[in-house]
Amino acid sequence: MPYEDTNKSSGVEVHQVEYGEQVIRFTLERKNVKHVNLHIKPDMTVAVSANPSVPLEFILGFVERKAPWIVKNVHYFRDVQPESERKREFVSGESFQYLGKQYRLRVEEAQDEGVTLDGGFIYLRVKNVTDTVRKKNLFDQWMREQANVVFSESLEKVYSSLQKYDISKPQIQIRTMKARWGSCLRDSHAILLNFELIKAPKYCIEYVVLHELTHFLHKNHNERFYGFLSALMPDWEKRKAILDEEIVRDL
Repeated sequence: MPYEDTNKSSGVEVHQVEYGEQVIRFTLERKNVKHVNLHIKPDMTVAVSANPSVPLEFILGFVERKAPWIVKNVHYFRDVQPESERKREFVSGESFQYLGKQYRLRVEEAQDEGVTLDGGFIYLRVKNVTDTVRKKNLFDQWMREQANVVFSESLEKVYSSLQKYDISKPQIQIRTMKARWGSCLRDSHAILLNFELIKAPKYCIEYVVLHELTHFLHKNHNERFYGFLSALMPDWEKRKAILDEEIVRDL
């Protein structure tokens, strides 16, 4: 599979590999990281980061091996996501992802408005079943309430393993983000979590929480950072892969 180094500027290189009749262009940023990291952004750009010691040939081969997954997810962002967003009408039968599982929506007319989860269904009770704005607001409010509860529980669980390192428990802030799952806000002693994480399994949420907590001890993504992360969560790479390869399709 041929490739070409197309540009180098500001420390970020642009490369491409061929996959069948398609060309996959990606940016390569050299960082002090342990692993080769690949991320597809919702704007369909492909970004790779790698340690300066990793040969370019290895990175190109890595991208080539990931080509089928890259193409599939780029097509998703290009074709499926805009269509699904237009069709969100909050009617019975629509599918929503929550804590790693797919649930069917059932809309019911009721004076006592609210949202409940039962079996494989999310029940949305609303006075006027034709009021899409009201249905969306009720659903979003419920999801954010769940995010507050689940993220707080994840912090409590993960934080217990870091107390001996004299890290005071941070506050949680929740925001919808397109480029990252979380962020460590060292100055305000808080961790920022992506609201979209509520779609992921709890063990994936716990990975993101631990990742951000680790930044209070190790600011940069270096060998010590990943060594500490691996010691506390040996399977963190598997959890991250589920986020990047499955949950990202619903962002």
